[in-house]
Amino acid sequence: MAPPVSGFRAFTVLWCGQFVSLTGSALSGFALGVYVYQVTGSATALGLVYALSALPFVLASPFTGSLVDRIGARRAMLAANAGSLIAMLVLAAALFADASAVWPVCLVVACLSVLAALQMPAFEASVPLLVPKQQLGRANGMRLIAVASSQVLAPVAAGFLLIAIGIDGIILMDCVSFGAAILALLWVRIPLARRSGEAAAGAAALLKDFWVAWRYVAARRGLLGLLAFVAALEFCAGVVDVSITPLVLAFASSGALGTILTVGGIGMVAGSLAMTAWGGPRRRVRAILGCSLVLAAAIVAGSTRPDVVLVAIAAFVFFAVLAVVIGSNQSLWQSKVEPHLLGRVIALRNMIASVPRLLAFGLAGLAADTVFLPLAGRDRVRSPFLAGLIGDGPGRGVALLMMVMGLLLALCAVVAYLSPRLRHLEDELPDVTPEDVTPGGAAADPREVPEPWQSETVS
Repeated sequence: MAPPVSGFRAFTVLWCGQFVSLTGSALSGFALGVYVYQVTGSATALGLVYALSALPFVLASPFTGSLVDRIGARRAMLAANAGSLIAMLVLAAALFADASAVWPVCLVVACLSVLAALQMPAFEASVPLLVPKQQLGRANGMRLIAVASSQVLAPVAAGFLLIAIGIDGIILMDCVSFGAAILALLWVRIPLARRSGEAAAGAAALLKDFWVAWRYVAARRGLLGLLAFVAALEFCAGVVDVSITPLVLAFASSGALGTILTVGGIGMVAGSLAMTAWGGPRRRVRAILGCSLVLAAAIVAGSTRPDVVLVAIAAFVFFAVLAVVIGSNQSLWQSKVEPHLLGRVIALRNMIASVPRLLAFGLAGLAADTVFLPLAGRDRVRSPFLAGLIGDGPGRGVALLMMVMGLLLALCAVVAYLSPRLRHLEDELPDVTPEDVTPGGAAADPREVPEPWQSETVS
């Protein structure tokens, strides 16, 4: 048997397995949402499934991030994929026994959410262990290609597959995709980021580890500022995610909505391809803040008139630029956080970013129905001033809400740029990828984590 591969070649093998797995999960996720709504006819039941796909992720992150740092990224990803495979097999068996059952879907979706909280920080923590720091932007661009492509393919393919092979067949396809991810992991070798010999990981010890991650970020004001800005971005993007459907359906058909979402997905693929070929910007903080202004402009532009072409162009620009923001943000954390702390710090980042998005999901509809639609007028815009801003027609209060989110995002980007700690983050914090921590790329002793004032400033 050939020895395990390592380095960028290992990352490429790992990426191929993740691409297959993400595509299978996107197919099953879309199909399960359709299945639950068809069986129950209840938007409340569908909302419960969406909540169960997000809330356990937030609650589990303090434990899973610490677990990644203790057992290593490869073992964590193997456990996450194996657990997901077992969960989907259980779901297939449950639906085979009772085709109208919804509770197994809710239970399995919650389990998959917990396992995703283990999988995501493990994958991100593995990237700087496999890829030279000069290639981090390219590697993160490849990751985004997999995510974006799976999201574009899923809605198109899942509709046909539901008719052709049914929900059971799609679930089994997802099981095969998890198997492909496991085979890829068995073929690669990912270095450990810390020394072995840790004490057994109980819940209290994992929480203590997570608290170490918070103190680490809090002591580095630039990272803390970046975390706060990303949380604000997630809130604004969450409101836009919820608002885009009622915005478009107020003046166009569901087919037009599907076209707009597909164009947006193609935009993210294009942005991800650009990140992969380009390798990402050299000054990542400025790229994140500058591109966020472009995101804000796209949101505002898409809300100015009820026009399918205009909204589709805005969606393309938004998602293409969002790929640069996400890739630059990931590369920044991977290069500035010590490898043996990266799993729990990424989990902390993911958890804090998920909370404002969940709040946005809960508040967007309420804000639209109780504030913005009455303010603008439900059937037509009553105010000539507002009509000049958002156009006229039914449901333009949602457009007003989106415009406010775009302006809020622009304000947050300007305020973030005025923070010297965030603006100079890349100069004040040295790179700490494995080749920076010790000569030859060896992992540093986890007990020797430098504080910011102990590190030399690099230009």
